[in-house]
This record gives sequence, C-alpha cells and structure tokens, in this order.
Amino acid sequence: MGRHLRDRDVQRVVEILDGWKSGLTWEALVEACQKRLGLQPVRQTLYRSMRIREAFELAKARVRSDALPVPLPSSLRAAGERIVRLEAENGRLRRENEGLMGQFVIWQYNAHLKGMSEAELNCPLPEVDLGLTQKKKSPHKGI
Repeated sequence: MGRHLRDRDVQRVVEILDGWKSGLTWEALVEACQKRLGLQPVRQTLYRSMRIREAFELAKARVRSDALPVPLPSSLRAAGERIVRLEAENGRLRRENEGLMGQFVIWQYNAHLKGMSEAELNCPLPEVDLGLTQKKKSPHKGI
C-alpha cells in the first residue's frame, strides 16, 4: 500500500515526467519512482495528485508526437535532451500557473463577497510551536 506523497515527492515525480523519453505507462512511472526516488507509490496514489496526472498526460502526448531523433554528437545530443526537458517543464509550469491564476480569481471574488480587506488577506499566518502546551489566542477573527 502506498503512502501519501509529500509536496517534495510530487515535485520529484513531475521532474521525472518532464524528462521522460519513451514508453510511458503508469506502471513504468511507478517503477521509475522506486528506482530513482526510493518511493513505493501505487498507481492510484500517483493518479490522485492533479500535478502528477497533468504532467503524465503532457509527457504522454509529447512522447507520442516525438519524431525519430537525428543522430548527433554526444554533447549536442545532451544539449538537445536538456532543451526538450526544459521545454516540457516550461509547458507544464505554464499550465500549472494558468490553473493557479484561475483559483486566485475565484478566491479574490469570494473574499470580495465576504467583505475582506486586503490587510486581512495579507495577514501573516500564526506561528506554529509544536511544543506549546497552552493554546494562544489567535488575532484573526474566527480562528
């Protein structure tokens, strides 16, 4: 049984997908996570992450559309592979950013409906002291 993935684990899996070259399946991704990251995720755990799922679909489309590579000297091949990986990462980050911007617009609208000021929205998070035994009163309303 797979454990929940931390944010850093998700980032590392997405980076694997950014550089994926051929034969992408969920099983192959699980195997790559085991070999390269030391993670033991199950397919369902990977699929549950929106970032991984979207990066998987982009990588799958990229692998399908890749033409046969032209033989190049090793230094040019390495540079070409790096360019392909960076372009894939750039495309994925653009899509993630578009999704986050859409989420921000929703939050902005909902905050406006609730009458929240910019100062309330920018209020820092309370400090977390896991060793604290007494509960501090939060300066925020309703928290």
